[in-house]
Formats: sequence, structure tokens, C-alpha cells
Amino acid sequence: MKVRIKRFDKSLPLPEYKTAGAVAFDLAPRVSVTLLPGGIVRVPLNVAIEPPPGYMVMLAARSSLHKKGLMLAHGVGIFDEDFSGNKDEYHAPLYNFTNQPVSVERGERIVQCIFKKYDKAEWEEVDDLGNKTRGGFGSTGKN
Repeated sequence: MKVRIKRFDKSLPLPEYKTAGAVAFDLAPRVSVTLLPGGIVRVPLNVAIEPPPGYMVMLAARSSLHKKGLMLAHGVGIFDEDFSGNKDEYHAPLYNFTNQPVSVERGERIVQCIFKKYDKAEWEEVDDLGNKTRGGFGSTGKN
């Protein structure tokens, strides 16, 4: 799959899949930042990407991000197919959950992205779904 990508700082490498079996590519900030305890910083990730038609890009934390005391402030990010303009740089909102400042260095891999095919729903509104109500929030397995 060919994907058009724009780097804002061409001295940083293009994203890459680190192993043959990797489903996600890593992204890194184009600037160094320090997050204060309990702080959130929107970190620029140096790329604008044009997903192919019918695809979106999903942003997730790398599995090692928590070791730094950081997490994505929004859990998982979604980059729409049409968020692909020349100035539509991807960003990661990082949250420092520690009681110490945490630094992230320019070029340090912190998040990962995957291309995900999507469908759009065509709504059919009804007054009755005709299904049994299950409950929710851990209700399965309870009598």
C-alpha cells in the first residue's frame, strides 16, 4: 500500500515498521519537551499522512511509554482520512502521571500508528431492537 507522507523536519527519519511482523509504525516528536507533574503537552510528531481512501490512522502509546511515567491523554487517537492537509501535523497529547518532571527527547519513539480500514453506518432508526437487554459494565456472568 503506497501512502503519501510529509515530514516537517527532514533531518528526522521516515516512520518505519521495526520488524517484519510489526503491524504498527512508530512516531517520534520533532522537538524535545518536558512535562511537569500532572501536566499535558501536545507533542508534534513530524508527519502529515494521507491515508488511502477507506482508511484511517489509529494512534496508540508504545508499550514502553508508561515506563517513562507518561500516557496518551486521550487514550487512543483517531486521524480521519481527510485530516491530510499540508499543515495537518499529527500530535500526541501526553499526560505525565508522576510527581516528577518527565522529558521526551526529539526523535525518541513514543507512539505507534496503524492503518485501519473503516466502514460508515447508514442509520435505520427503530423503536424496538427486538433483543434481550444484557446490562453492562461487567454484568456478564452474573445471575
